[in-house]
Amino acid sequence: MNYRTLGKTNFQVSEIGLGCWQLGNDFGPVEDSTAREILHTAATHGVTFFDTADVYGGGLSEERIGQWRKSLSEPPYIATKVGRDAALYPDGYSKDGIRKSLQASAKRLGVDVIDLAQLHCVPREVLFAGDILAWMEDLQQEGLIRHFGASVEMIDEALFAAEHPKLATLQVLFNMFRQDAIQSLFPVAEHNNVGIIVRLPLASGLLSGKMTQQHQFDANDHRYYNRDGAAFHVGETFNGIPYETGVALADEVKALLPEGQQLVDVALRWILDQPQVSSVIAGATKESQILRNTQASGLPSLSPELHQTLADFYVKNVRQHIRGGI
Repeated sequence: MNYRTLGKTNFQVSEIGLGCWQLGNDFGPVEDSTAREILHTAATHGVTFFDTADVYGGGLSEERIGQWRKSLSEPPYIATKVGRDAALYPDGYSKDGIRKSLQASAKRLGVDVIDLAQLHCVPREVLFAGDILAWMEDLQQEGLIRHFGASVEMIDEALFAAEHPKLATLQVLFNMFRQDAIQSLFPVAEHNNVGIIVRLPLASGLLSGKMTQQHQFDANDHRYYNRDGAAFHVGETFNGIPYETGVALADEVKALLPEGQQLVDVALRWILDQPQVSSVIAGATKESQILRNTQASGLPSLSPELHQTLADFYVKNVRQHIRGGI
């Protein structure tokens, strides 16, 4: 595992982190013992950065991480998110409300100070008003959080947040099927020393290379109930691409890869080849997935020719199918 600096935090975090949405049983049921094994396996393979949120399983993901954390002599970096629970979202935001929500997260995580607290895709009008970023800075000064960042849906939201002088990180949708941030966002983030945390690196599994047109998802899996944006932003599921279209596009990409290269490896390595990226949070429910994800850190960079091929394919074949904006 290789490590990179996470923006203004100066934390040295693993290039491949673990996204912990699945530990809230939001992709289907996960037993407590399985959750502990997922966390342990990730740490054993060099993962030092774990990303969760207060709404993942109504706090279950945070609780499981907190219980596991108690057993460690050197706890990893834990990032959580705030702003999507019913007490705040969509129009109940206040500094005191944010404070109470973060205090509850800290209790579940078993910490006095949260390493990194990220605004969790708050409504555009709330973010652009600016007050909420000032509140996060105040809570940092109070000592409740060490650093703060923002998880956003759109590039214009990321660009706005990146201008706040104390913002340490941005969590964004970024993968081979969503490439626009390379030109528009990453130079600004680098200039402002804002760490980039990538979510949906495999576009909800489309870029794993294993999805088929006939694949059936659990009814509790957002890939079943939110594939058209019925529950939350459509971009969070399959990158905003209609599922059947996404599977077909992934199959086309496979045909472009050099012999012997697997789509999942190329997809993760492609992200890591972007120097502005600090960590890629990849979810996993099996040990084999963790092993596959973490090994991407040690793979050689893709060739310039392959990068150009994938950039051209995105512009010509993929971008037009993304729903919900970029």
